[in-house]
Amino acid sequence: MADDYVVPAHTRIGHVHLKVADLDRALAFYCDVLGFEITTHYGSQAAFISAGGYHHHIGLNTWYSQGAPPATKEGVGLFHTAILYPTRKDLAKIVDRLRQLKYPITGASDHGVSEAIYLNDPDGNGVELYWDKPKEAWPSKPDGTLEMYTKPLDLRHLLEELDR
Repeated sequence: MADDYVVPAHTRIGHVHLKVADLDRALAFYCDVLGFEITTHYGSQAAFISAGGYHHHIGLNTWYSQGAPPATKEGVGLFHTAILYPTRKDLAKIVDRLRQLKYPITGASDHGVSEAIYLNDPDGNGVELYWDKPKEAWPSKPDGTLEMYTKPLDLRHLLEELDR
């Protein structure tokens, strides 16, 4: 399509809604492990959760997926849900919490524009926990476009934020 429409600059992704096999198990992960708060239940098959009192950042439902196995890694679908933390110290706090709970982390990367931790929820859905570096620190290519990359993130260095 060759028109000149561009999505408005302040547009944001408002929420993600996930199909899960077991609502209570999903709530235990998103609320008890990650710290989201339940804003409402929608019958016994769905719940909505948020950070900071928003109506919902994540919806969870079993409408078509009660007891279903996880989606295959090779199939189409959601790669991961990305949860943006306001500061590097906030990211360090959740990493420390995951470590204390012995919850498995599947990856940790520096992307130039952000630092990210990767894990899976109980249904095998990918979850990225990250913070954005200040925009003025984002690397760019000679043509002015962003130069994002994937380098290992030093978790020990990240956890030093807790002492600051």
